[in-house]
Amino acid sequence: MSILKTIVSILILLGAINWGLVGLFNFDLIEFIFKSKTSLGARIAYTLIGLSGIFTILYLIF
Repeated sequence: MSILKTIVSILILLGAINWGLVGLFNFDLIEFIFKSKTSLGARIAYTLIGLSGIFTILYLIF
């Protein structure tokens, strides 16, 4: 479970940094890395970041 929490924490940090960059500079780091918002890699990254947030909410509640 410790490895899962570490991975989830890294993904949440990546998501937070990405949103900070979007808010401050209109620069999407995930889009830059995968060259498109609609590429399979970018969609997987966004999905994993979202699932990490849901996991964290559930972990904090229960």
